[in-house]
Amino acid sequence: MADVFEADDELLGRRVAVKILHPQFASDEAFVTRFRREAQQAAGLSHPNIVSIYDWGEDADTYYMVMELIEGRTLRDIRRSEGPLLARRAAEIAAETAAALTVAHQAGVYHRDVKPGNIMLTPNGSVKVTDFGIARALDDSAELTRTGAVIGTATYFSPEQAQGLPADERSDVYSLGVVLYELLCGVAPFTGESPVAVAYQHVSEYAEPPSAINADVPVELEAIVEKAMEKDPALRYQTADDLRKDLLLYLRGETPLVMAAAADAGALLPAAAAPSSSSPDAATQLMPLPAATVLPDEAARSVAHTMPEHRSQTGYLVAIFGLLLALALGIFLLTRIMASDPVEAEMIAVPDLTDWPRQDAFERLQDLNLRMRELTQESDTVAEGHVIRTDPAAFVDAEPTQWVRVFISTGPQKFAIPNVIEATEEEARALLEQGQFEIGTVTYSDNEAKSGTVIGQSPRPGTNAAPGTVIDLEISNGPYALNVPDVRLVSEESAQQTLADAGIELVEVTREFSDEVLEGFVIRTEPGFDQLHARDRSLVLVVSDGPEPFSLRNFVGMSVAEAQQSALDRGLIFILDDETEPVSFDSGLVGLIASQTPDSGTEVIIGDEVRVRLGSLIQRTVPELVGLSIPEAEGLLASRGLTLTVTGETPVSAESGLVGFIATQEDEVDSEVGDGSTLHVTIGILEEPPTTTTTTTTTTTTTTAAP
Repeated sequence: MADVFEADDELLGRRVAVKILHPQFASDEAFVTRFRREAQQAAGLSHPNIVSIYDWGEDADTYYMVMELIEGRTLRDIRRSEGPLLARRAAEIAAETAAALTVAHQAGVYHRDVKPGNIMLTPNGSVKVTDFGIARALDDSAELTRTGAVIGTATYFSPEQAQGLPADERSDVYSLGVVLYELLCGVAPFTGESPVAVAYQHVSEYAEPPSAINADVPVELEAIVEKAMEKDPALRYQTADDLRKDLLLYLRGETPLVMAAAADAGALLPAAAAPSSSSPDAATQLMPLPAATVLPDEAARSVAHTMPEHRSQTGYLVAIFGLLLALALGIFLLTRIMASDPVEAEMIAVPDLTDWPRQDAFERLQDLNLRMRELTQESDTVAEGHVIRTDPAAFVDAEPTQWVRVFISTGPQKFAIPNVIEATEEEARALLEQGQFEIGTVTYSDNEAKSGTVIGQSPRPGTNAAPGTVIDLEISNGPYALNVPDVRLVSEESAQQTLADAGIELVEVTREFSDEVLEGFVIRTEPGFDQLHARDRSLVLVVSDGPEPFSLRNFVGMSVAEAQQSALDRGLIFILDDETEPVSFDSGLVGLIASQTPDSGTEVIIGDEVRVRLGSLIQRTVPELVGLSIPEAEGLLASRGLTLTVTGETPVSAESGLVGFIATQEDEVDSEVGDGSTLHVTIGILEEPPTTTTTTTTTTTTTTAAP
């Protein structure tokens, strides 16, 4: 379904694991629904043996879940590298796993994939159960499953899972039994060439006793494994807590309840049929083989194609042996009946022993010639050591010397006190209150353990106690002298969290300007990092307010080189704009800095930008001056920032009307000239009349006579 990545939680300064749903599933509504359910259900489970869920959500069609990061190895890796575990260590791991499953089951969540790969051991040896990826709540099976669907891992799932039937907490008990079997023996109870072959064995075959593979497996632990791996869910431990109780009894050196129950059942049989106490396998050998659950037709046909034609004969031999014993017992009883006195024996009414002390009840039955078989049972109403009920019930007739089963109260139901050592005070309170225990005296003391974590509890963890039992807690204040962590150059918020994680909660924040450290980041601590600091004294956290601001100077009138050097000396970024600032000739700013942004006097800090423009002369349009008098032309040009110079005279005719007026101008009309420019003109004067010259022509006529 997903990939898991190691990540850093920048807000809280911790390492976490992030599970990200595979992209090909993100568009599948069923997978997204299952992923969301996984996060919601698992996030509600709080227990030291369950991996914590911190957050989950969606970002751009990417679904993710943030979890506690576990440093350690899975049981799968440990078993592969180390082989079978010691019986006691295997029982300890199974007991802690059962504790985690108990919490999940009480919340209506079934794991449905309990296997060594989903059970991790931390470096300190504690157990963490992870990946409730296919868990489901009591009321959501219709949405996430379909008829005949099988969810889980073939090597470890229960017979009912193999058949696609509904799974409950007893299915997780079966899977945990398979895990315990593998830890003890080094191999799984069932193997095959395909998952279908393994599924068939889960449904129809019994595993070889663990002691036959590993002779070091104690008979008590073997009985626990076989009880957990019963094919019929009704014959297994009904809850993970029942399995855990038997494991804790074994670890304390006491007889597990499954052994005691087997002994009681054996006592009701004739001597010839009772199991031999000298053989550790007797209980297993004499246990009747339950009818194998039939696979659905489709699954059976699939298995028939994949499994070899080999069947174990052990069941048949046990059945035949049992039939022979029953036949012998029947013949014996028939003979006794036929030989007995035909006179009917006088019947004895079983007395009402409710609330009687055990010893008084025993003596009363002895007086009535009845035998007492003592059984124990928890009771919230009958005092410990007193009779709850009898079987046969009170006032029912019984034959002389008949066995009467008397149920003696062991008091209210007791639960193992959870281990809250190293948990936070809030986690410990929640866990104990969930187990219906009361919180008693809470004391605080200096300790090397992390501040706020539990360092002691009384009664001790694992002790069986009734609901309402008062549990005293001792909470660590952390060590008195703490090493100051290095929080320089990190944000104020992250620094505060890092100091809190180190146990330093009294922090005084001061601020100062800094040219080297960004605003909002830590400059230093007082005392400095890696120095000892008393927990009851405030640590000074010096945070940068950034560079100290100063007033921007006036760069107008400077040359580019002067302004640039001045800006660099103050740590400013100098930018010369490509555009220029138009200025008048009289301003004196032509070719110099004419404007700046920000304005002079503005508060700036090191690293700020200052942008300047050079002054360029304002351009003026040349007017038409020809025909104007000098005063008129000077007035016009003055209004436009220009001046006039007469450079000479130009002869003009009287008819032109330009005599005494401007006759010519050097600058072309409507052309552009700089502000303050001088325009050159000439004045028209009357041209002189042309000089008159008289020329006398003498004509000489010559007459020629004809010949």
